[in-house]
Amino acid sequence: MFQSFNTPSEPQHGPGRLQQLREQMQAVGATHYLIPHADEHQNEYQPARVQRLSWLTGFSGSAGFAIATLSQCVVFVDGRYTIQVREQIDPSAFEPGDLVNYPPAKWLEDNTNQDSTIAFDPWLITPNQFKAYEKACEKTGATLKEVDNLIDLIWDNQPSAPAELINLHPIEFAGKSAEQKIDEIQAAIEDCKADSAVLTDPASLAWLFNIRGSDVSHNPLALGFAIVPTHGKPSLFMANEKLKGNVKQALENIAILNEPDQFLPLLAKAAENKRIHCDRDRISAAVSNAVTQNGGQIVSGRDPVSLPKAIKNDIEIEGSRVAHVRDGVAMCRFLCWLDAQEVKNLDEISAAKQLEQYRLETAQQMGSTLEDISFGTISGFGPHAAIPHYSVSEESNLNFSDNNLYLCDSGGQYRDGTTDITRTMAIGTPPGEAVKDFTLVLKGHIAMASARFPEGTKGLEIDVMARQPLWSYGRDFAHGTGHGIGSYLNVHEGPQSISKRGHVPLQAGMIVSNEPGYYVAGEYGIRIENLVLVTEAETIENGNIKTMAFETLTLAPIDLRLIDKNLLRDDEKAWLNNYHATVHATLSPHLNETEQAWLKQATAAI
Repeated sequence: MFQSFNTPSEPQHGPGRLQQLREQMQAVGATHYLIPHADEHQNEYQPARVQRLSWLTGFSGSAGFAIATLSQCVVFVDGRYTIQVREQIDPSAFEPGDLVNYPPAKWLEDNTNQDSTIAFDPWLITPNQFKAYEKACEKTGATLKEVDNLIDLIWDNQPSAPAELINLHPIEFAGKSAEQKIDEIQAAIEDCKADSAVLTDPASLAWLFNIRGSDVSHNPLALGFAIVPTHGKPSLFMANEKLKGNVKQALENIAILNEPDQFLPLLAKAAENKRIHCDRDRISAAVSNAVTQNGGQIVSGRDPVSLPKAIKNDIEIEGSRVAHVRDGVAMCRFLCWLDAQEVKNLDEISAAKQLEQYRLETAQQMGSTLEDISFGTISGFGPHAAIPHYSVSEESNLNFSDNNLYLCDSGGQYRDGTTDITRTMAIGTPPGEAVKDFTLVLKGHIAMASARFPEGTKGLEIDVMARQPLWSYGRDFAHGTGHGIGSYLNVHEGPQSISKRGHVPLQAGMIVSNEPGYYVAGEYGIRIENLVLVTEAETIENGNIKTMAFETLTLAPIDLRLIDKNLLRDDEKAWLNNYHATVHATLSPHLNETEQAWLKQATAAI
């Protein structure tokens, strides 16, 4: 199994660990200590060694922040985790906070004074975050203090740093050679009038150098850093023990290889009287300091790799299409199996295991390999489905019962593409207003999937389309409608998003998710997610501008038992029927007779 169902957190140890942390705070003269969900690379998903927020508080979500004082500890989360955080932390030691509406900087502004000293690890805070905390301190008179990581000082048996071997990502999947990509990025750096750029995002390194690793669960990343000059070989900083044979030779042809502990010293040298391009939302304050304290000038801008990486080339696009057919076959087999089971024999873990097994077997049968799942499967029944990023464990595992909903959000990592799909299924008779709620979510999904929009349209403008049907009934959801996705890379990829914060214009070749939802705490949750490709702008007959659209990549039935046909317009019914016809025609040839019969019924026209 790629997924473990061990308890993801240890909240029972939280109070004792917090007391140890406070002793370390007192030792360095701190009244406050900042604990972000972050590592040296600002990864969303992290190796076990750096999951400090989870180790201290028990909260295991993929986004969060804690502030410990000598008398309290606040754990800030966004809307995806408001239920989860309350279930995972010990309320006698920790209290939940609002990461969006009352973020850490604002909290510091209201809860510090001239006697406060706020300690932090400069490797875990970005320059932009530091600026916000600095501004708060200017208002209150508090002091910011850089310290070595205090949690590392008290974490007994802290896991070791990952040391897995790095692999090459061949051009048959990458679509471009590393040499081509380096030339492209060097030209972009020169256009910014910088002498070099600092890359700290492992996904950027993976794309630029055509490598993949396994340092982070479910994300094929190799941790490291790079300095890319406008001319000459880039310097790549990765542990030598990860580089063997043809991988090392291939990288030596295009880069100067160094150990990670040489990154800051060589950056300091490279920064002397030079202009260094840095993404202030990606680098750490430690990196920023190494530039500015050695006479360098920071040229602020987005990581130069992020946009080229997000705009998939023709090989990557075709690879994604092929991967989604394979993944769709596995999903159909799973959904058929699910419908055939006696409810009393089902639980959240057994369902997740069965889906992973189908992905493994289907990939092999169709001439491919499931390299990993793309994230821990969100397998939530009933009230657990109302937790958008629920993580099932042996302790939380629920048995299925009649008359509720099951939500499964999952994906696969294949060499030719990364997938991410959510389906919500009826188990017995749907409860309460679940059918209405599901149909409203479907209407929002269809609105986005069928949208046409001019070049320059931003994600926040599309986000409104997906929410409107829910808004009209006084409903909403607390997460974004869509995120970017990598090509055999991170399941969450920027810079684009379909959300209230989606300020990056959509461009042809980007792949984003379409996943509106609705959640009733303690009862059920609904989400319908497909991945879609932004298509080239075209002129519509009798139109006066070119418009782009979305090509839906994901192929799997949407549960007809949860749809109120009376709430759908004719054009919405047509979209669903056309989508299901495509699903049936594409996947049916790869299924056995029983599965074909199930799929025919599951994709019947309404």
